[in-house]
Amino acid sequence: MFITFEGPDGSGKTTQISLLADLLAGRGYNVLKLREPGGTAIGNQIRQVLHDLDNVEMDARAEFLLYSASRAQLVAERIRPHLAAGGIVLCDRFADSSLAYQGYGRGLDLNTIRQITQFATGGLKPDLTLYLDIDPLRGLTRRSANGEEWNRMDAPPLEFHQRVRDGYYSLIAAEPARWIKIDADQPVEDVHAAIASAIERRLHLV
Repeated sequence: MFITFEGPDGSGKTTQISLLADLLAGRGYNVLKLREPGGTAIGNQIRQVLHDLDNVEMDARAEFLLYSASRAQLVAERIRPHLAAGGIVLCDRFADSSLAYQGYGRGLDLNTIRQITQFATGGLKPDLTLYLDIDPLRGLTRRSANGEEWNRMDAPPLEFHQRVRDGYYSLIAAEPARWIKIDADQPVEDVHAAIASAIERRLHLV
C-alpha cells in the first residue's frame, strides 16, 4: 500500500504520519516513512535549494522541475523497492502537492504538471491520500508558534496559500475515492484517532 499525506503548511502532517507509522509497525506491518522533497541523499540536496529563503528569484517552472527531480529519485530508490517487497509506504506529500502548489498556487498549467509527473514517477499513484485540512492562516500561525522550519514555500502571501487549499478541494472533488479529508484543527490525539479509523474502514489494515 502507498499512502500519502497532503495538506496546507501547519496542518500537522509530520506528526500524524509518525503516529500512523508507529501504529502500523506495532501491528506487524513493514512500514517505510518518507517525506517530499527529500527521502534520498539527492532529494535532500534538492530540498535545501527549494526551501532556502534566499532563493527568492526561483521561477515557478524551475521550482516544479526540482520537485519532480526529487520525486523521481524517491520513487526509483525508495518507494518502488519497498512496495515490491510487500511493504507499506507512508509519504509526507507527493505529486498532489505539485498540482496544488505549483498548479493552483503558482498558476502553472495543470496538464503539463500531470504529464511531467507521469514521466517522473512512471505512473505511480497513491492507493490512498489523507488530506489534513486547516485554514491557511491558522496553519501558518501554528507552524510559526511551534518553532517549525519556516522555509521559502511558507513565505508567499496568504492569498497563495488559500489558492493552494482551494486547489486541494478541487483535486478531492475530482477523485473522491482516493481521498479522505480529515479536520486537522483539533487536538493531535483526535486527528490521529480519525486517521486510524479511516485507515481501518478503507483499507482494513488496523
